[in-house]
Amino acid sequence: MNFIPNTAALRALVQSASASQTPCPQAQGCASLRACLGWESITEDRWPAAHMQQLATLRDPDVYEPTFEEFHQGTRYDSPNAPVAIKHFPYNRSDVWQCVGCGQVFLRYTEFGGYYVDHRVRTLNPALIVDAA
Repeated sequence: MNFIPNTAALRALVQSASASQTPCPQAQGCASLRACLGWESITEDRWPAAHMQQLATLRDPDVYEPTFEEFHQGTRYDSPNAPVAIKHFPYNRSDVWQCVGCGQVFLRYTEFGGYYVDHRVRTLNPALIVDAA
């Protein structure tokens, strides 16, 4: 899987994906995911797997345990306007997906805790990608 090491590479990937702002032409495409502006729980039965293509990962293969430190600018984890800081949680544990019908790009990661597994999805807004050390 293609690893995205920095924000410039993520911006380039999103730009090349050329997402459409029109509704997804696929009947079972990404329409329900477009409402995921902050991190939303998406069960496997709601994930439109047949219409999604994994493009890359933000998880550094050389880092065994990525940080849980978050980066915010007056926002919270689930805020629709939270910055996308790829070296910070949860972005550093995310994969980049694209709807094959319309080109919309999404971030997805799986949160594990105790006895549960929670798949989270966020529509990738390129205007929110920030360089944060």
